[in-house]
Amino acid sequence: MAIVINMPRLSDTMTEGVVAKWHVKVGDAITEGTLLAEIETDKATMDFEAFPGQEGTLLHIGVGEGETSPVDTILAVIGAKGEDISALLSGAPAAPAAAPAASPAPTAAPAAAEHAPAPSPAPVAAPVPAEDSRVKASPLAKSLAAEKGVDLRAVTGSGEGGRIVKRDIETAVSTPAVASSAAPTVVSYPSSGYQDTPISQMRKTIAKRLSESKFTAPHFYLTMSVDMDAAIEARQALNASGDHKISFNDLVVKAVAKGLKKHPAVNSAWLGDVIRTNYDVHVGVAVAVEDGLLVPVVRHADAKSLTQISAEVKDFAQRAKTKKLQPADWEGNTFTISNLGMFGIDQFTAIVNPPDSCILAVGGIQSVPVVKNGQVVPGNIMKLTLSCDHRVVDGATGSAFLNSVKAFLESPVTMML
Repeated sequence: MAIVINMPRLSDTMTEGVVAKWHVKVGDAITEGTLLAEIETDKATMDFEAFPGQEGTLLHIGVGEGETSPVDTILAVIGAKGEDISALLSGAPAAPAAAPAASPAPTAAPAAAEHAPAPSPAPVAAPVPAEDSRVKASPLAKSLAAEKGVDLRAVTGSGEGGRIVKRDIETAVSTPAVASSAAPTVVSYPSSGYQDTPISQMRKTIAKRLSESKFTAPHFYLTMSVDMDAAIEARQALNASGDHKISFNDLVVKAVAKGLKKHPAVNSAWLGDVIRTNYDVHVGVAVAVEDGLLVPVVRHADAKSLTQISAEVKDFAQRAKTKKLQPADWEGNTFTISNLGMFGIDQFTAIVNPPDSCILAVGGIQSVPVVKNGQVVPGNIMKLTLSCDHRVVDGATGSAFLNSVKAFLESPVTMML
């Protein structure tokens, strides 16, 4: 009997999805764990695999690549080879045609050439990864590649049909010089004209939510300088004595979590008729991904050690890049941290991430002259900027919270108590 696979609901806010890419075609054999497609939601692009019991031959694809379809629309049908599914399909609602904005990206390239005043040698060059076909690899090979940072597209498979297996990853890891000998890919752009790029579901959601936040929530900003000398020493000591490498961002997450426990009014949300004060501390950590960002959540961060926080954040970052984050990973934050210090940014302001009432923007550590005990000496200063929703948090409340975070970072030992 044929099995219908519907457009899945991959997040609590998802009402429709876009098939970014099919990894199978009609006639292919499907077994548990087969990667069927990449589904673009309002939060992320996620791999969609066949579940237990979804086995057979792919008989029908109901939503084409680049097309948008509501949740629960028929995505695909699996059954016995040659099985008649016409009756099943005739009773199913048709998926709506894709809106022009959701058309596949390749259609944008001719537009760039048409509008260019003069012909250019080539249309806008897409990054090489976007042009690659599906990479065939065993689940173990994929897991090992993600762990070792190996690009599967650069690996030649020795398994059946060119499939990449564990030994291929091990070989790639042991011979890094071979991979680095190739000339770097040069991305060229036209000297004039423009290119229209379809807006992804993630970008639409970012635009909608942050526009609502910026123009609905009255923002105000508080900036404070933090002396990071003690934090630098503490981090060096921790990293020298253990197997876990602690980052400055881990220290900030811990300091923020402790600060939120002291100042629950900052750990609050505007819900229209009520202000919800959260006593559970769930810190969202913004992670940059292709075409946007995700905010995975460190739950009960105040009760976790630095090594636990560090391990979680590293795991989130890795899974975000490999599209392995699950909806439960990014839901339920009560406060958000956005850190651009690693990009050379000294100071910035961030937009509050609803339903949170605050977000902390973290700049990089700057080596600057500072005055200590009446003497000008070298110092290491990091600037923190707290964006607040004035409907929930007042200046004095936000200032008290920032002072607590500053105190924890300037005396890291107090975070261990």
